[in-house]
Amino acid sequence: MTPPLHAPSPAPSTGSATRRRRALLVPVLTAVSAVLLAARLAWASDTFQNCRYLGPSARMYITSWAGLACAVAAVVAFAALPRSERRGIAAVSAVLGMLLAFVLLMTVYWLYTPDPSGGDDCSGLGLFAP
Repeated sequence: MTPPLHAPSPAPSTGSATRRRRALLVPVLTAVSAVLLAARLAWASDTFQNCRYLGPSARMYITSWAGLACAVAAVVAFAALPRSERRGIAAVSAVLGMLLAFVLLMTVYWLYTPDPSGGDDCSGLGLFAP
């Protein structure tokens, strides 16, 4: 007796799992850039110590540039998704990633601006002091 014909069971598609992982990459990168922005803002007072301007610290540079890279990577990862995956949390994260990229771009710009106090100390009158 021959066994009845059965349709072969479909093998689990690895393509859909890969696409799902790529879609989850967008919110993860957005969250990382938000954490880096929060760290950068928490370390904003690193530039002064005892009313002396020290300049931006290395951790300010690292968090600003790494946060900007993560935010831009989140937007690029969203753009690389197939059209069918561009919805839901990935879309919301991409919009938030664009906003974070703009804010982090401003923090990178502020890293390279001149001394905001205008002088050697907190009053800005370092050049005129006797």
